[in-house]
Amino acid sequence: MTTVTARNRRGEIVEVESFSATEAKNSFGEVLDRAIAKGIVVITRRDKPRAVMLSIEEYEALTPRLEDSLESLRGDFDALVERMQTGEAKAAGRALFVTSPRRLGRAARAAARRP
Repeated sequence: MTTVTARNRRGEIVEVESFSATEAKNSFGEVLDRAIAKGIVVITRRDKPRAVMLSIEEYEALTPRLEDSLESLRGDFDALVERMQTGEAKAAGRALFVTSPRRLGRAARAAARRP
């Protein structure tokens, strides 16, 4: 067992215990006990971090952030779809399919010039 650096749930870089993949396989109970006690252990292969084992408390501390981010993105996506349902947006979408490449190019250049 050695130590490596990893990020904790607050995003801080900390030193954590690490086990080689062979050690983890042969002494799984010890690795599990350390993960429960310390919150996280790193599994290495050829001295490079390859996986982590988290205690359930660490896992649950990280999970809500992921769900919150996903919910936020879902709300943004739903609002975007809602804006695309207007008559004006639908007409603009149809116009894209009948507009010449030259006209699309001019519109793109004009849009790029806008601040």
